[in-house]
Formats: sequence, C-alpha cells, structure tokens
Amino acid sequence: LPILIVALCVRLTSPGPILYWSKRVGRFNQIFLMPKFRSMRVDTPTVATHLLENPDRFLTPIGSFLRKSSVDELPQLWCILAGKMSFVGPRPALYNQYDLIELRTAHGVDKLLPGLT
Repeated sequence: LPILIVALCVRLTSPGPILYWSKRVGRFNQIFLMPKFRSMRVDTPTVATHLLENPDRFLTPIGSFLRKSSVDELPQLWCILAGKMSFVGPRPALYNQYDLIELRTAHGVDKLLPGLT
C-alpha cells in the first residue's frame, strides 16, 4: 500500500513517469536497470546528482521528501526479488562512475551483490 500511495503522489505532483530507471553496475560489473521513484524533473541532465550545479532546482515538489526519507528507494525491492541486488551490500555504482568501478574491481567488491543499504 505505501508503494501505491507514493506512486500516486509522484504522478499527481509532476509530469512524467512514476519510476526512474537508472543504469547501475551490479555483480561482476554487469549493467542492470534499477528503479527508483522519480524525485527529479524529467529535464534533469543524466549525471550523478552531486555533479549538478544546483540539484535542488531539479527536484519535483515531493522530491526532497522522497530523498530525505529514502522512500524513493522502495522500488529497488524489485531488484532484490529479481536477484540483482541484496538488502545489504555496497551501493550499486552508476554505469558512468568509471573510477569507482575500477577501484571496486581492483579490491574484489565487484564480486558482491550490490545492496539497498
């Protein structure tokens, strides 16, 4: 029920899809699609949030709440059920975080399932 309520709130507060599908790096550096409730406007550049000049200007009306409460992460339960993620493990890197992927591979972290926490 909470997932349905959040989905409805996302739909009613901003145009665009309810979910944002992000390319992430999983076990053995395999790329997979990870869903999140969309907290940013659809015209947001496709880069890590910390690389945006003023990320707050791209937030949807409920985006700040979704991020601060981690409610935007709920759809990732699908990835756990599908075997692409676990509850606990390293956060999955973005597909274009090459330096992080290289470091994780060098230290064997790529052998672990990425986690929700």
